Formats: sequence, C-alpha cells, structure tokens
Amino acid sequence: MSIRDLLHGAAERLKAAGVDSARLDARILLAHAMGVARDELIAASREPSAEEAVLFDFFVARRAAREPVAYIRGKREFWSLDFKVGPGVLVPRPETETLIEVARDLVPDRGAGFSLADLGAGSGALLIAALSEFPLAHGIGFECSPEAFAYAHANLARHGLTGRAEIIAADWRNAVGPFDLILSNPPYIPTADIQTLDPEVRSHEPLTALDGGADGLDAYRGLAALLPTLLKPGGWALLELGQGQAADVEPLFRCLEVVRVAPDLAGIPRVLVLKSPK
Repeated sequence: MSIRDLLHGAAERLKAAGVDSARLDARILLAHAMGVARDELIAASREPSAEEAVLFDFFVARRAAREPVAYIRGKREFWSLDFKVGPGVLVPRPETETLIEVARDLVPDRGAGFSLADLGAGSGALLIAALSEFPLAHGIGFECSPEAFAYAHANLARHGLTGRAEIIAADWRNAVGPFDLILSNPPYIPTADIQTLDPEVRSHEPLTALDGGADGLDAYRGLAALLPTLLKPGGWALLELGQGQAADVEPLFRCLEVVRVAPDLAGIPRVLVLKSPK
C-alpha cells in the first residue's frame, strides 16, 4: 500500500476515534514507523515495507485509543531539545517554555554561574533546558515518582549534563537549598476538572502531576511555605500557573516579592515571577 493510501486510511480511523489532529498525527506516526523525519515522508523514495506497515497500524491503534503521540514515539521536543517520555511522566508542554524565556530575561549573562532547582522535575525538561541556556550553571531536580525519576535521570545523561546536575528521588517538599533560581511546574488542575480533560491527559498522564486539589492551589500553598527557606537572598522563583489562577495564587506568597506575571505566547498569564528579599 502506498504512503498516501496508508495516511488517508489512518487519518480517517483517527478522526472516527475523535482525534482532532488526525492527519498530522497519522503523518507523525508513519514517519516514526519508517524511521524518517515527518517533513521527508511524502518525498521518501520508497514505500513502507510490510513490517513498517504493520508497525504503523499498531501505532495508529494506540493513538485511536487516545494514547498521547509522545508516549507512542517515546519522545517529545521541548526548547528544541528531545526528551524521552512515556507512561508515568508528564508530557512537556509548549507553554512551559515560558519559564525558560523568563529565566533568560532575568539572567541576561549566559556565562553566569549560579545554582538552580527544578521542583517536581518530571522528565527533567525544565532543568535541562535551563542548563542548556546557562553553561556555567549547575542544578538539582527533585522528583518523587519512580517512573518520572527514571526518565529525568536518562534525559540528563542523554544531554550530557550529569556533571552539572543531578536528579534526586525525593518529594520537593524535602528539598534543601539554598538556590539562586527555582523553577516549578506544579500540579494545578482542580480535582473536579480532571475528568473534563482530553482522554490523552486524563487517562494516560500521571494524576499526581495534574491534580492540584479541590481549588487547584494545594501545591502553591506548599510552595509559599517552602520557597523562603530554599531561595538565596535576592534569589528568583518562577512558577507555572494555570489559566485564570494568577489572582488567587499571588496573595499566597506574602514572604516573597511578587514581581510580575509573565504571559505565554497565547497571551495567557503563565509564569509567576517571585523574588526573595536581600
């Protein structure tokens, strides 16, 4: 069967399963099955082998069951870097890149040497992306999930950063500082809203990385108590926010200066910028 026929059939199958990005996902999965880049798929000089067609059918079946594409491929791009991901670890989102953008604004000197921490490291994407921008910085990621810890540890080695960073298998509530910069994408979705999420998220990604308690603010309350003990005088903390949460989160951080709330590329207030008094 030709590439075009395979893509058409898969897209129709995914569309029937309720996948909004059916055509795009079909292209990504076929390229993955054939071991080529997505943009090279149609221009490929050969048709899929029988084995590749069977593998593609398997991938499409998993996607039709609403498994995330990132889990099927085993990787996700974040900050133009590839990260291994899979069941048990949160898939890095584009909006989370806003934390790295803000960090670059706060520390314009790329050669600055400082210490940073990622509280709830997940795949290690935030920690590794930050270290890629600041080659003299060193950091620690705290992650209590065994599955996520394994991915973060593997990603640290994958990007050659084991000499400048480590992942500690511990709840971030047990973190010990101090640090110049703290990054965190905490769970912030209200418990009752979990069931309204897309099946890819609610049925596959780890609940502990999503569920922020009844009002979505439980993690921020914990961070409000913890951050003053972890930040160096004059240190910074950047926290990802859920949509519409800024007004409720800001008052929790009475012991730190709320500098601003930075928007993501969609204009949604996304990152709470905090500073420790000197």
